[in-house]
Amino acid sequence: MSEQPPAPARRPKGEPRFPGGPVADPAGSHHERRIRSFQPRRSRVTTGQGEYLERLWPQWGLDIDGRGTLDLDAMFDGLPVVLEIGFGMGEATAEMAAADPGTGILAVDVHTPGQGNLLGLAERGGLTNVRVANGDAIILLREMLPPESLDGLRVYFPDPWPKKRHHKRRIIQPDFLTLAAPRLKPGAVLHCATDWEPYAEQMLEVLTAHPAFENTQPDGGYAPRPAFRPLTRFEGQGLDKGHVVHDLLFTRAAELPGA
Repeated sequence: MSEQPPAPARRPKGEPRFPGGPVADPAGSHHERRIRSFQPRRSRVTTGQGEYLERLWPQWGLDIDGRGTLDLDAMFDGLPVVLEIGFGMGEATAEMAAADPGTGILAVDVHTPGQGNLLGLAERGGLTNVRVANGDAIILLREMLPPESLDGLRVYFPDPWPKKRHHKRRIIQPDFLTLAAPRLKPGAVLHCATDWEPYAEQMLEVLTAHPAFENTQPDGGYAPRPAFRPLTRFEGQGLDKGHVVHDLLFTRAAELPGA
């Protein structure tokens, strides 16, 4: 009777899953009793994604630990920087970065396979204008970005939290806009997109009511889909289900309330 090979050793508790890569809880000391707009998902990381995480994270990745202010000029060699919150598997992010190499994209997500996939897309595409951030975008905005450091903010197809009792988890809320506005330069564009009609209506209502943002559309409604926003995986899934996609483009006002 042949001997069975020994079972692989279990990773000791607390040891990083990907040495040199993103950590599981980068802002562990910043835990708050706060309703979060995201739900971390445990998904299988492929061998290739894991290799990209270990090899490229020290160069192109950062953990949102809330322990220091980022120098975006140094990080992106002086390029204007757009913050993208929630990028899924990163295909659309990589496509936008390739189409606009003169803009830096700071892409934030908590989905480890997507982080590895975007790093791989960036390397294979020679995209030096992409950085991948791991963790809570609220902590990033509140504690790690200087005032008026962003040239744009993108929130594409965020979780719609469709059940009424979960609406408080939606990211586009007055408090979020109040936090984000000072980090945006005057005239910077906040671009949201969703295929969930009730969420689109809420986005339009909340953005229209906020004094720090102005609708780019003269009629005060939704914007035509801009050519620079690629078809995302989530958008394709929504279209297949017959959903209507709405884009909202608002600019940060020249003066902030109370300034």
